[in-house]
Amino acid sequence: MAPHRRSRPPSPMGIRTPAIATAALTSVALLSQTANASPSEEPRPSLEEVEKKVGDLYRQAETASEKYNAAKEKTTKQKKRVDTLLDDVARRTEKLNDAREELGTFAAAQYRTGAAAPDTASLLLADNPQDYFDQTHLMDRLTSRQKQSVDDYVTQQTATTEKRQEASESLETLTRTQSSLKTSKADVQRKLATARDLLSKLTTEEKARLAAIERQKQEEAQRKADELARQQAADAERRRQEAAQGTGTSTGSGSASGTSGSAASTAKADKALAFARAQVGKPYVWGASGPGSYDCSGLTQAAWKAAGVTLPRTTWDQVKAGTTVSVNSAQPGDLVFFYDDISHVGIYIGDGMMIHAPKPGAYVREESIYYMPIHSVVRPA
Repeated sequence: MAPHRRSRPPSPMGIRTPAIATAALTSVALLSQTANASPSEEPRPSLEEVEKKVGDLYRQAETASEKYNAAKEKTTKQKKRVDTLLDDVARRTEKLNDAREELGTFAAAQYRTGAAAPDTASLLLADNPQDYFDQTHLMDRLTSRQKQSVDDYVTQQTATTEKRQEASESLETLTRTQSSLKTSKADVQRKLATARDLLSKLTTEEKARLAAIERQKQEEAQRKADELARQQAADAERRRQEAAQGTGTSTGSGSASGTSGSAASTAKADKALAFARAQVGKPYVWGASGPGSYDCSGLTQAAWKAAGVTLPRTTWDQVKAGTTVSVNSAQPGDLVFFYDDISHVGIYIGDGMMIHAPKPGAYVREESIYYMPIHSVVRPA
């Protein structure tokens, strides 16, 4: 090396070329930005996805509501049964105590005379008096009255034990049903909360678009209802003409005006419809059966109760409580069930329309039966 040239001292940070230094600074900046940035959010669902998800959640909530209704009805019946059994056990225990007291009197008398006191005392203390009785000859040493007392005691002891066991089993069943009731209630609340959360995140524009989608569904459902009304009216006119000509072939399948069927059935249907119309405008509340609010099956049950017809509480039981008819043959008062899982029901009013309690946040209203996929139509009376 020439003596006039000196080597450059190394950088305190080490030897770096300008390009490497620039890249390092860029990496540091990017890492700093990444560290300070908030975690990436999940992609925002489309409006169509939200609409479908909310609809599914409402349906699932309604199914859970019907499970709640079933568990609630079962709980009520089981509680009555448990109360009746416990009252019965209390009465039988009292009779058992009376029988034991009478035997105790005999035991005391026998003890004083030294006759068979140990046997009678053992009978009173035995876990199973009948087994003890079968293994002894106590009856040979007792009077007729004493024998009757022993018989009464054994009978009461056996019956009381059986009733206590029955009451215990009923209490266990009641506990399980109450647990199911709580589970169904929590399930409804969870699904409704999720639906509300999804809707709350929509922008004003998205809510307007969602309302437009709803209007289109309503219009399409109404178009189908009008078509059914025209078909039912044409069928009714054809039957009238056939009857006037004496060539009637009517099978009594019904019409939109409900002219066929017995007068008694028509009168009951009219009462059910009058009641249902009076509830229009009242809020949907899951698990409610009136008078201030209703869920779908609570409304139909209350309406037909006003007509003197007792329906079960849930859609799954109501669908079995009558005669199934075709949609074209539906008459006012018939029950229209929806979805494959039969989770919704409305009461038919004619012209393809029904009165029903739709869903949370809505009110009892008239609507086309084609707003939802129809499962079946049932005539309660």
